[in-house]
Amino acid sequence: MNPEVTTETAPNDPTPALKYDRMLVVLHWVLAFGLIAQLGLGVWMEDIPKDPPGIRAQWFNLHKSIGICLGLLILWRLGWRVTHSVPAAPLGVSPFLQKLGTWNHRLLYLCMVVLPVSGFLGSSFSPYPVKFFGMALPKLWDASPEGKEFFGELHELSADVLMTLIALHVIAALWHQFVKRDGLLSRMGWRR
Repeated sequence: MNPEVTTETAPNDPTPALKYDRMLVVLHWVLAFGLIAQLGLGVWMEDIPKDPPGIRAQWFNLHKSIGICLGLLILWRLGWRVTHSVPAAPLGVSPFLQKLGTWNHRLLYLCMVVLPVSGFLGSSFSPYPVKFFGMALPKLWDASPEGKEFFGELHELSADVLMTLIALHVIAALWHQFVKRDGLLSRMGWRR
């Protein structure tokens, strides 16, 4: 069964759900704002000069701490998503557009997992400890310039792909809301 087109119903209720459950709505919006802010912070941090020492490290440590928190929320959302069904696509959405939406969501999830994991691994291979809001985490392995470079490049690539996928996701949501007017966006709304 394709998880993107299943319906959610209350016990003994034959009517398909029209909206995502409250937990997925909350996780969607918390992660949406958190990831966009984190991506913006990551892009901004690239221009922080290395001199004077300390300022750049403080921002990078904050970025890593937020990334760890977002990574845990992403795992929670992924776990919730695979154990709970979602509403079926609105009537009138072509199979081609449904397939595009399905693949966009799959790639969003993939990038949301790869991004914090690659960031953490890249930082773990650096000679400096990973700090979680100032607390140094245990070193998992020795420093490796090759490991740091590989995971650093993977982190940047996944961030670029994620930004593109988010832009496509937002454009599609706006198209459904203002051009198609099929109520798709309201499925991720707060009101029941």
